[in-house]
Amino acid sequence: TGVREEHATLIAQTREELFYDLPDALMGKLWRGRYRGQRQHWMLARYTGSDDAIRIDAHDPPEFCEWKWIEPDLLPELIVPFKKPVYEQVVKAFRHLGAA
Repeated sequence: TGVREEHATLIAQTREELFYDLPDALMGKLWRGRYRGQRQHWMLARYTGSDDAIRIDAHDPPEFCEWKWIEPDLLPELIVPFKKPVYEQVVKAFRHLGAA
């Protein structure tokens, strides 16, 4: 996202690693066929910068094409279906902190 370290305050991290596998149709096509999916630790951070400090074009090629602020409970509905269970787990993991 191009968010600089000074604009983020770490609040929490998922206790367990979360993972997903690519669907069969994408297996061997993404990531030059080197990976089947991802294993991830998610972090909850408070963003303290301004909107114009978010630079999704900071990487070449960019990982994201757009961004917006939304309620955390809406995240699973906006992600590709094979990642939805991970996003549901993330929202659930951080809900007790009042952040979701």
